[in-house]
Amino acid sequence: MNTPFFEIKDLHVSVEGKKILHGLNLRVGAGEIHAMMGPNGSGKSTLSYAVLGHPRYKIESGDILLNGESLLALKTNERAIKGLFLGFQYPVSVPGVSVVNFLRTAMKNRRGQDIALKDFRKELKENMKILKMDTAFANRYLNEGFSGGEKKRLEILQMALLQPVMAILDETDSGLDIDALKIVAEGINRLANPSRGILLITHYQRLLGYVKPQFVHVLSAGTIVRSGGADLALELESKGYEWITGAVPVAGGSLVAS
Repeated sequence: MNTPFFEIKDLHVSVEGKKILHGLNLRVGAGEIHAMMGPNGSGKSTLSYAVLGHPRYKIESGDILLNGESLLALKTNERAIKGLFLGFQYPVSVPGVSVVNFLRTAMKNRRGQDIALKDFRKELKENMKILKMDTAFANRYLNEGFSGGEKKRLEILQMALLQPVMAILDETDSGLDIDALKIVAEGINRLANPSRGILLITHYQRLLGYVKPQFVHVLSAGTIVRSGGADLALELESKGYEWITGAVPVAGGSLVAS
């Protein structure tokens, strides 16, 4: 594993008084793609929201670091400006806010400077073409009336334009038909590079058939109970989760791959 630039240390998180994560450890090095799998209710989405600083998710103890800097004192927008990105499982609609205005404002904040309209439109069109998105979507309100596949493609479009250093994609494959899945997967692969980390949160192997992770982790009852290579996802696909979720975590929540 490369030197980690993104690290979660012994993270304990509660939601409305209920403990969800119990000492989760994760290290992601530059250029690495990790997959986080697990059954419903294991804490996968809680992890993603906690990393981005959602106020509903209380960090009881532990730390989240990007390039060695703790993010816990930062607000969500400050974490995003530093390069964290979250692709939502259920992207929300924002009536009255057009896609084009949303994206240009987000890019201005992420890059720390305004972008010439000509340059912005060129970059936007190029990336929409890659994701097979009609340019007319840019003038629609954010996610309003979008199909599930269109919403997920828009999430990847945001990632392409914001150029995060650490991207967490929470069940990006949810609700996609096979054609949309391939397009989204191609978009993710195109954005993988030696200076970026990607964490794919998913239930199923099917996305991982197109986006190959170097590391696969299994989350159960709020802690990582098994880590391994890409073959672990195939094993989960054939055996399900029950054979592994009874494993006893060690060393603060992580098991070394068998």
